[in-house]
Amino acid sequence: MTLHNRVRRFSAIVAASAVFAFSSPAFSQDVTDSHLKAARAAVEAIHATDSFDNILPNAAAALESQLIQKNPDLQELISKTIAEKAMALAARRADLEKEASLAYAKVFSEKELTDIATFYSSDAGKKLLDNGPNVTRELVKAADIWQNGIARDLAQQVGETLAAAAKAKAPAAPAADATAPADGAAAPADGAAPADGTAPADDSQN
Repeated sequence: MTLHNRVRRFSAIVAASAVFAFSSPAFSQDVTDSHLKAARAAVEAIHATDSFDNILPNAAAALESQLIQKNPDLQELISKTIAEKAMALAARRADLEKEASLAYAKVFSEKELTDIATFYSSDAGKKLLDNGPNVTRELVKAADIWQNGIARDLAQQVGETLAAAAKAKAPAAPAADATAPADGAAAPADGAAPADGTAPADDSQN
């Protein structure tokens, strides 16, 4: 998720929560005018409600398409009526701005809201909002490469360690028997002199 989208998503969540939790008269009385003004400045600076810009136009377009499909002969009247009614409803956007401001005022102090508005109204803040998505995409690409490298190296190093441990535990080959004749050595022929040099006994004299 991009930083830009995180800011807007958080803004949307806070604004939506305000509709249900923070719009009571008691809450409104807890917010001073200066606090609410700072909240509105912060909401505007971070474009907190921009993600809701297309709600009314999309709803109008969907309704127009649906009605024209059912009543093609009334296309001109349908388009004109929807345009007029949508224009009138657009003024209710201010209600959302107010609820968003109340929500931010509930979460942030007046000073914090002023700091937020100051930063995001600055060149650096505007650049962060505008270029945050591009920077985050590059970060995601770099993170993918880094992740693949880490996984590869981890698997390789663990494999090498396990292979070395298995080799160390393998039983050693048995040593050769020194008393046994070497493979391929010829047995002494009958009548051959023994290795100590004594002559063989003569059986013919018995």
